[in-house]
Amino acid sequence: MPHESGNEQQPHLAAGPAAPDYGPARVRGSRRKPRKKTLRYAALGALGLVLIGGGGAAYAWQHLNGNIQGTDMNAVLGHDRPGEQQNGSMNILLLGSDSRAGTHGQYGSGISGARADTAMVLHVDKTHKKASVVSIPRDTMVERPQCAKPHGGTAAGAQQAMFNSSYQVGGPACTVKTVEKMSGVRMDHYLEVDFKGFQKLIDELGGVDITTHKAINDANSGLSLNAGKHTLKGKQALELVRTRHGVGDGSDLGRIQLQQAFIKALIHRADTVDPLSSPAKSYSLADTATKTISADSGLASADKLLGLAKDLKGISPDRTNMVTMPVTYDAQDSGRVLPLDKASHRVWSALRHDQPIPKSATRDSVGDRTDSPVSAGT
Repeated sequence: MPHESGNEQQPHLAAGPAAPDYGPARVRGSRRKPRKKTLRYAALGALGLVLIGGGGAAYAWQHLNGNIQGTDMNAVLGHDRPGEQQNGSMNILLLGSDSRAGTHGQYGSGISGARADTAMVLHVDKTHKKASVVSIPRDTMVERPQCAKPHGGTAAGAQQAMFNSSYQVGGPACTVKTVEKMSGVRMDHYLEVDFKGFQKLIDELGGVDITTHKAINDANSGLSLNAGKHTLKGKQALELVRTRHGVGDGSDLGRIQLQQAFIKALIHRADTVDPLSSPAKSYSLADTATKTISADSGLASADKLLGLAKDLKGISPDRTNMVTMPVTYDAQDSGRVLPLDKASHRVWSALRHDQPIPKSATRDSVGDRTDSPVSAGT
């Protein structure tokens, strides 16, 4: 059984017509498949602003822009990156960090810095009507490249390092660099949310509906749910996406199942929000979203997020294929997994060529199972 050092940790997740120019790829932020999710909140808020109207709307729009943190990924990573895709398809790295800043020990203490405990590569096809999402297990042993540290200096590379350590040593830019090196796929954008922000977003949305097919109890995450239908508010939603010991084999792979199911449920919930029915509520959603996410500088403004949200509006859960990067258990350490090189290459190649991920690519992986204890909706 995989082991866990320290306290349990895991996060979150972050997401029409031709969208505005999002600018070149860069980085520092949160979520997406969230795709429609977090980004959709900004769109809802924008409609609310239109209805509010007048100088107040201009002030509010400025306020939203001021909420968003942005990092210029090109400036940090330079030119040694995979080439940009020219066919209109798009890749967004969605990160959930386990930062406990401002949580007063609510999610455990003794954790040094933050790590990228949830990482998903969202690929939007050239029509912007279909999407693929590839989850990267945080316990995957990878080659981590040399990275610039956020506050100066350089973090040495490592031949065998846990994937989620990339964020810890070099921040989001190092995680982007690690993903690009292992996949050969350029990340056009990056979105991130942490523990506290994730919980606030779900509360602001009014909760998310799920169905549990069996009871789930995890003393580490705090989740306790009977089998049946539930509407999860922020605290329970966070417990769900952090749960690993109460499902599957107790590894991060079971937690990824829960996260993928929750993401689909969140998209369903976001689609039920009518911005015209309550402009104030719509703006409140946008305010919360822009305060709790970080993004690359190409997305770090309310109008850029709105443009992206509009552009992704047609992507529904049934047009989204969610898989886990093909992995196998590490024979030397049961708490770690190793990439299945040939299978992983097929997954990343599909994204590079804007093709559907072949089902056969994940056939021998221990990461994709069909027995998830949770499904979207009630």
